[in-house]
Amino acid sequence: MNPQMLYTNTVISEEWVFVKIKAIKGLDEIREIVKVSMEESKSVIEMFDVFDEKMIKIGIDSRENVHAKGLWHQTFQCWIVNHTISEGGSFLFQLRHKDKDTYPGLLDISCAGHLQAGEVVDDGVRELQEELGITVSIDELTYCGMIAEENFISTEIMDREFNHVFIHESNNNLEDYAFQKDEISGLYFVNMKEFQRLLNGKIDTILIEGIVMDEVLQTVRPDQRKVQGSDFTPNSYEYYQLIFNKIDSLL
Repeated sequence: MNPQMLYTNTVISEEWVFVKIKAIKGLDEIREIVKVSMEESKSVIEMFDVFDEKMIKIGIDSRENVHAKGLWHQTFQCWIVNHTISEGGSFLFQLRHKDKDTYPGLLDISCAGHLQAGEVVDDGVRELQEELGITVSIDELTYCGMIAEENFISTEIMDREFNHVFIHESNNNLEDYAFQKDEISGLYFVNMKEFQRLLNGKIDTILIEGIVMDEVLQTVRPDQRKVQGSDFTPNSYEYYQLIFNKIDSLL
């Protein structure tokens, strides 16, 4: 029996691990293997609460199944607004990593993530620390509301989400964020007025500036690019109205 192979196997239960390795490992080593293996198995399989279309919880399922079956689930989304970068203010956008399973390489909400099974909406604030490296309490955010959206990304992925949307006003520079480099390839400021004109079809492209991870040199460097509507993750007209109306009420 090969201990290394046991260590890399998916753990079914703590009892399963003990039965398989108790004859070849000391008790302390067994406990450590159980602890590490259970943590690894949790990180591999994300579990979400799932709901019907009226947002009544109907069970729990894996991330893979949720997207494959088109099950309704919850997300936490936070738009960071900077009022000092440009006239009229700017949104902070993240550039999704090229290896993401949905919308790789597109510009996306400042911070967003799924709520895990058992979590409440306020727990989603952890995403700001995980993705952008900033510590923010839920009391520092402004709640915009919840909006349900359906996106049929491919024949394999149907994304049905109850999105809980927040705004965070911050004057941080791009360099103040320690973004999660296995999830995010860069950060950009986008002028809100220009972005709104782009959404409304009044202009075709806008010029944005930011920082991007150079995967060859493994360093962050400045970047400037011209983008169009298709370079952003899709959201409904109602979704953006929710954001802009809330921002207007804060001014």
